[in-house]
Amino acid sequence: MKANENRSVLRPGDWITYADGDHQVVALSGTSVRLRSEDGSESVVLASYLMASPGFSVTGTEPLLALEPFGLLATLPDSVRMAAIEWEQHVLEVDTGLPPDAAPGTSPRPEYDPASCSLLQRAEAKATELGVSLRTVQGKRSRYAQQGLWGLVDQRMVRLSGVTGRADARLVAAIQEALEAETHSSTGTRSRLIRRVIKMVEATHGEGVVSLPSKNTFYKLIGALSTGRHTFGSSVTRRQMANRPQGPFAPTFAARPGEQVQIDSTPLDVMVVLDSGLTARADLTIAVDVATRTICALSSGRWARKPWMPRSCWPECWSRNLCGRAGPNRFGWPPRACRTDVCWRWTPG
Repeated sequence: MKANENRSVLRPGDWITYADGDHQVVALSGTSVRLRSEDGSESVVLASYLMASPGFSVTGTEPLLALEPFGLLATLPDSVRMAAIEWEQHVLEVDTGLPPDAAPGTSPRPEYDPASCSLLQRAEAKATELGVSLRTVQGKRSRYAQQGLWGLVDQRMVRLSGVTGRADARLVAAIQEALEAETHSSTGTRSRLIRRVIKMVEATHGEGVVSLPSKNTFYKLIGALSTGRHTFGSSVTRRQMANRPQGPFAPTFAARPGEQVQIDSTPLDVMVVLDSGLTARADLTIAVDVATRTICALSSGRWARKPWMPRSCWPECWSRNLCGRAGPNRFGWPPRACRTDVCWRWTPG
């Protein structure tokens, strides 16, 4: 068990032990805590001093309610999510006597009436109705009480599995080592790699110690572990991919328009005639708002990949009519949703 799982959150209504007495937390205001003792006297204490005082402990509190993972529920297939919602209706009918969508004034069915049937009897009636065991109904009730709707989801549909499946970890390590060795070697075949892997496994762990899969499974493992490496493709591409540095930036997220705008350039399959009469390939520079996927600005030219070319998008992207304060709302963004420190920072002369 993790160390912080037993830590309590101080909230109004909790009972604590402080200064050799029991007190109730009446209110929280900033860094101050208002306490009421058993005899009715009140006092205000700094939270830092209170929690650091000898003998302090939270003696009476309720655990915080856990929020259901709505984002994960939205990613489930419709059939899986609807099956969980259907089970929720059954569980609530067992616990309360009525399904959640019952109209006001509806009377519970006789076999689920809490006034005449115990909880065990209602669970048995539900098991008989659905054709499942009593243990299944009790398990659903327990998981729903602990995890909410997510506890009723078929966990087989959300269980994560590795790309190597149930393959022996020692065999997987040997395949990865062999794939790394292929980076600066001449391009070989998969059958050659399999022979090298078998020799490596037997030399490291002994012959017959590590179970070896069938030839088809070997090919699947190699294909899964060599994805993106170009191990059996062009040697030039393989070495270039190996020499590519790791990305220096961590993943970022944007929730509001203008919070993050990305600018990038790409060559176009279009030839243009320059002022000098020569033909050249055109480049496109585009600025995209991450939160709304809106194209804020774009420009084309011959030297879009030069360091100064992306700056040509900045005046158009930061103009005062971007969000509609001094002009028409170009993207339909509500002014309250925009990052004003970005959208109004620059005004074209």
